[in-house]
Amino acid sequence: MIETLLLVLFISYKKGSQLKLLWTEKAFYPIFLCEAFYWIMQILIFNGNYSFLAFTGLFKSIYLCSTLFIVYRYNLYKYALIGSGCVLLGGWCNDLAIWANHGKMPVFPTLSLWTGYSSPEMFGVADQLHIFGDQTTKLKMLTDFIDLGYSVLSIGDVLIRILPFIVIYQGLKSASTQLLSTIKEDI
Repeated sequence: MIETLLLVLFISYKKGSQLKLLWTEKAFYPIFLCEAFYWIMQILIFNGNYSFLAFTGLFKSIYLCSTLFIVYRYNLYKYALIGSGCVLLGGWCNDLAIWANHGKMPVFPTLSLWTGYSSPEMFGVADQLHIFGDQTTKLKMLTDFIDLGYSVLSIGDVLIRILPFIVIYQGLKSASTQLLSTIKEDI
């Protein structure tokens, strides 16, 4: 999910938000903690350690819940509802792909094969949900085909990532606005 945070930081920087607020506002700390854990998970996967993959669903839930600190701090309820709708839609897309493929999520790695993140042999061993996609795959557009080199995403996964994107972006925007109004009051 680091790509979501990096995209938010890039867009926020280009739009003039104060990125230093990420370090001073405690509402952003849970996201950073989750991102640090996510990086540790990615390093373990690159080293062939798949023992924790059973907990990735729980981690994804914790990650999404960590955005609630930002939502509450900056009253971003409207954006949280929009993002939650995207999470529901993304979950439905993933569930539909899994249902159409007999309880498995086909994965079509390209760049990940080259980087060593995945190999055809690991499917069915690392976890019991993902399988290597082939010509028998149904609803291919809903399966994991968006390869980042360290993760392979589905359209549903991208939709799920909209929640943290919107919340972090709007949180930074709100924090920057509050900082500017505080500076104007001091002058």
